[in-house]
Order: sequence, then C-alpha cells, then structure tokens
Amino acid sequence: MDTQHTNAHPYAPSRNDGKLRPSRRAGTATRCGGVTHDNARHTTRFTVIGNHLAQHAELSLLAIGLAVHIQSLPSGAAIGIRSIAARFPEGTTRIAAGLRELEVHGYLRRTRERTEDGHIVTRTVSCNQPGRTGAMEDEPATTDDEPCPMDDWTTAANDEPHLTDDPMPPAQPKSRTQPTPPARPTQPTSPAQPNQPAQPQRPAQPQRPARQENKPPRRALPAVPQPSYPYPDLLQTALGVLSGLRRTDPRLLISATDAEHLVPGVAAWLERDLTPEAVHRALTADLPRDPLRRPAALLAHRLDARLPPLPPFRPEKPTPTHPLQNCDTCDRAHRAPEPGACGSCRS
Repeated sequence: MDTQHTNAHPYAPSRNDGKLRPSRRAGTATRCGGVTHDNARHTTRFTVIGNHLAQHAELSLLAIGLAVHIQSLPSGAAIGIRSIAARFPEGTTRIAAGLRELEVHGYLRRTRERTEDGHIVTRTVSCNQPGRTGAMEDEPATTDDEPCPMDDWTTAANDEPHLTDDPMPPAQPKSRTQPTPPARPTQPTSPAQPNQPAQPQRPAQPQRPARQENKPPRRALPAVPQPSYPYPDLLQTALGVLSGLRRTDPRLLISATDAEHLVPGVAAWLERDLTPEAVHRALTADLPRDPLRRPAALLAHRLDARLPPLPPFRPEKPTPTHPLQNCDTCDRAHRAPEPGACGSCRS
C-alpha cells in the first residue's frame, strides 16, 4: 500500500509545510497559530491610534473604522454622512449609526451653533482620547518632519444641522483666551464729485441674538372640554368671552394661539345653558394675587376643573291639537274643541 501508483494523482501538499496546525481550542498556543506582524516605521503621512479605540469592546468595526478615518483627515474637512458615503461602499444608514456610536462613547462631539448671518451649523469635534479634551494645547508644536500624534481634536462645520455635505470654512482651533473679532472695516468712499451728491452710509443693522440651545421647550396647555356641536356662532361667542377677560384683569391677556386652544372649552360651558356673563365671572373670580406667568394655563385648568354639569332633561310639552269643526256661520273649517262659530265670525 505504500507503493505509489503511476496512474494516481499525487496528494495535495500541506499549506503549513508539515508543521503543526493551529489549535481550535481557546487558550492553547501552537507554533504556527496567531498573527505575525511585519511592521515598518512610518516617517510621513501617518496617524497614531490608541488601542482603546482599535480594540474597543463595545464599538462596532464600522464605528472603529470611521473613527480612524475621521482622525486621519485634516482640520476643516467635510465629514458629512453623504460625503463619507460617497467615499466608502457603506450606505448613509450604516454611517449614521456608526457616527452615533462614536458620539455615545465620546470619540465624536456634535454641537449646533448660529453664525453671524443667522444660519445654524453643526460643528463636529473628533477626539482621539475621550476625557482629555484640550490636553494637547499645552504641548509644543511639532513640524511635519517629526513623527507626532494626531491632533487631539479636529473641527469641521456643515451648513445644515444633520451632517450635510456643504462644508464651512475651516474653523481655527479653540484657545483658552479667544480674542474678540475685529470690526469690519468700512469701504473708503471716493470724494464726492461736484455734480453728484455724496450718498449717506446705511446704519449698521444690529446683530440677531443667538438662540439659546439649552432653553427648555414650552409646555403644552392642559386639555379643555370639547363642545358637542361646535356651531360657528357658538365659537364666535366663546371667543368674545375670552377677549373680554383682559378688561376685568389685564393679566388675563392671552395670545391668538392660546385663544384658539381655549375657545372649545368656553363653548362647552355655553352649551350648558350658561350666559357669557356667567362664564366671564367664573373665569375671573378669585384670581391669585401673585403675577400670572401663564394665564392661558390657568384658564384651561378652570375650564376643565370647574365645568358645570349638564342641565336636567326637560321634554317639551306637546301642544294640544283640536279636531276640525265647520263654522256655523261661514261654513269654513277651523280647529276648535267644540262646534260653533270660527274666530272671524265671533269677532
């Protein structure tokens, strides 16, 4: 059996040259198992990535690759979702999910700011080591020839708030003492010619105040009762009741939006056989002496909490109908309980 037949194909050579194969059991080391590094020292065009990012236990492989790609970009580069999707085969949905992972674990920070011209932009900060923001500011600057790590953060701005592809001009690194921006120089006006009057300069328009990003949203007004049949005349009367509240107490001045929310509640009161004067007295009686911060909320609470019950049902009494009788004088038919003359003939 050890004789090789000439008509049989030779066996396939082993890919590890007869050495021991890597063990499948975890924790056992063999002579040919694992990875072997063939490293060469970089002198130009390189980025230092920490093992806390490359071997992160919670980040996905897509998020780690996005972090490495973003940290290798220069300051001011466009890192919008569409820009990255045009560069790599992954779609916008997976890239957006990867960016959210980096933002959760501190490798990416995104804040919205309002520019001087009123546009809202998103500034993205890439941090190569979360928890040490600004640690590289105190270190001396390095040149391109020296092997230096990636900057601690890289900024990039987009015109739209959802990471679009319109990049803003490269933002300068933040410093601890930011100088105030110099005033815009006015263009020198040419001397007025004798035949042309000098044009007056337009006054500088005041800059719009920046919107407060951390301002809490406005709370919704309490719910109000709804009428069974919102007739237009009923709603118009209810609006007149709300408009007249400020004549009794100036603090009950409400906006048109709040009035639109409260009108159905006043109409539900008017459906319960109440006059507009009675509803006015119920809403303005026993007001607190303290300043009213939200008068519309107080009116909505009173309309719901003090809603009167429905009036008792009173069926209408049917009108008695008399039989037809022939008039004894004119012989015309008329309704009467007994025969006789009609009303015209009796008069």
